[in-house]
Amino acid sequence: MLDLKSIKKAQERLNGVIHHTPFSYAPILSELSGYEIYLKKENLQRTGAFKLRGAFNKIATLVEAGQEGGVVAASAGNHAQGVAFSAKHFGIEATIVMPESTPLNKIQGVKEFGANVILHGANYDEAYSHAVAYTQEHQLQFVHPFTDDEVMSGQGTVALEMLEEQANLDAIVVPVGGGGLIAGMGVAIKALHPNTKLIGIASEGAPAMKESYDSKIAHGTASVRTIADGIAVRDASPITLNHILEVVDSLELVCEDEIAAGILFLLEKQKVLVEGAGAVGVAALLQGKINLPKGSKVGIVLSGGNIDVTMLSLIIEKGLVKSSRKMKLSVIMIDKPGSLMMFTELLTTVGANIVQIGYDRTSVALEFGDAVVSVSLETKGTEHQDEVRTILNKNGFKFEELL
Repeated sequence: MLDLKSIKKAQERLNGVIHHTPFSYAPILSELSGYEIYLKKENLQRTGAFKLRGAFNKIATLVEAGQEGGVVAASAGNHAQGVAFSAKHFGIEATIVMPESTPLNKIQGVKEFGANVILHGANYDEAYSHAVAYTQEHQLQFVHPFTDDEVMSGQGTVALEMLEEQANLDAIVVPVGGGGLIAGMGVAIKALHPNTKLIGIASEGAPAMKESYDSKIAHGTASVRTIADGIAVRDASPITLNHILEVVDSLELVCEDEIAAGILFLLEKQKVLVEGAGAVGVAALLQGKINLPKGSKVGIVLSGGNIDVTMLSLIIEKGLVKSSRKMKLSVIMIDKPGSLMMFTELLTTVGANIVQIGYDRTSVALEFGDAVVSVSLETKGTEHQDEVRTILNKNGFKFEELL
């Protein structure tokens, strides 16, 4: 049963195993939003995400009950690492089924704890189906990432820690995928501080729980596609939905660009590295999707930090372009000595720094006697980019801006 008692019991089991992660004031976010913002940094948790809490609590209860056989889980990564860590702690075998698209760093993280990894399916739900079949075939114990009372009780300990440090929070903002985190936290929050608002944030690319919350009926979507792989769940669970309907005050969506902007903001302004799922609460805040009275005291859960470095580099690159700090151009010029020098000298006069340049005179798409230059520039904002456009137009260069 998921209740305050089960959550406090989970906290006892987790004592000395997990990190009591920082819950710290965020001055820049507070100034921008008009709220008093505190960040719960579960990205600094052992295994890099909150998922360890639920996985460890579940496996601990199995061991307490004398069930010391192997365990199976399905996960895009964070739950997998939590199960693998916990199984190793108790000396039992773990098999993890992960979607074929799982980032390499998460696969490696699981293997480092000694778990067996099976890659299967295009998303979590397909991996889950295979894991359930594998569990039945080999007569093992399945550890579900969210629709399990002991797992949700473990996740609920995040709320206990937050409320121990800041008892008078007006609202708590939580990422939502399968709903285990917000369900567990919500039960604890409403039992201890019923007037604290609980706000869930999901990805537009995985909207099943949002749509189920609005309709009050659990259903799924045809597919999921989001950089927030930790909350990329196709089908909503009736179990977590029932808890969510009881404890969650509102559930909002953020799009991919907003999530990416949240990741970049936290990295650049807060010096905190999070994955997509961990950034959705801040993304919603930055986009004005959290509506509370000014001055409200708000806690935001940064649920995990296991981001793939390739994805991070792409987010940074796109973020620099979107914030007008980088500009990519394709420029047509006459293919003759001095043309390229003239072009670069013009850029020098407006203080645009070239970080990459390519010259092509062989493309069949070009007119005879022309060449195309692809160039990436460091710029200082929209006004600076307008200066670049103006000087190129003034000197007769034809150019196209690339995204």
